[in-house]
Amino acid sequence: MRRIYLLRHAKSSWGEAGLADFDRALNSRGRKAARLMARHLAEAGLRPAEILCSAAKRTQETLAQIEPLLEGVPASIEEGLYLASRHDLMARLRKLDDHLDSVMVIGHNPGIEKLADSLCDGHGEQGAVTLLKTKYPTCTLAVLDSPIKHWAELQAGTCRLAAFVRPKDLGGDDDE
Repeated sequence: MRRIYLLRHAKSSWGEAGLADFDRALNSRGRKAARLMARHLAEAGLRPAEILCSAAKRTQETLAQIEPLLEGVPASIEEGLYLASRHDLMARLRKLDDHLDSVMVIGHNPGIEKLADSLCDGHGEQGAVTLLKTKYPTCTLAVLDSPIKHWAELQAGTCRLAAFVRPKDLGGDDDE
């Protein structure tokens, strides 16, 4: 069994004129939502074997909020995950070492949302599937399980959506 955690970065600021998209930081709502998600991960025992994080500032700041509660989980910052498409993300996951049973990807929309939708292809807990198809807000986590033996076998429809957790489900603000 393989498990994939797909976490969209927390809410970022659009306030600084002239700031490149890559360099946008989290705003206060984003930091709060990321702390709520970190607490949820810890309390629910959701612990990936490895974390892959986009190199953008907002994804790294999201990682910084959750990392203390996932102490000891190795994390790598990857340029190629910045605004990666569904296909790019799928290709990266297929290259994972088979000794890993789970991975978290902290990334961006639309890639994260399209990957989650493609991987589960409507399979899973129906309430979660409905929410996924409606909207993938910032700092939302999709948890996908797959019976594949090798990461290279990952493809559309090989996963089941086990959970779809939004910040508002954890007592945070409703978000975009």
